[in-house]
Amino acid sequence: FGAGMSGGIAYVYDPENKFPERCNMGLVGLEEIDTIEEKEKVFAFIQEHVEVTESPVGQRMLENWELEYKNFVKVFPHDYKRVLEERAAKAKNAVAA
Repeated sequence: FGAGMSGGIAYVYDPENKFPERCNMGLVGLEEIDTIEEKEKVFAFIQEHVEVTESPVGQRMLENWELEYKNFVKVFPHDYKRVLEERAAKAKNAVAA
């Protein structure tokens, strides 16, 4: 997983913590969901999925969200992260100037 990812972020459900061995770590980094906004965004993705598919697995995730969100891995391409950090630094410098 990760080959060809040049932009964007993926969230992978990995309750057994087996994803890192299946991932191209040279191209992407793995992170935790670390903000309330991000936690709410992933919840909304699952909620929409359940509404469209009536997925019982998704429904169980939503019902146990405070435990389940910790089973998601954020897959962040190194190049994309670098670009976002550069943009944030430029914006910060522009405000300071």
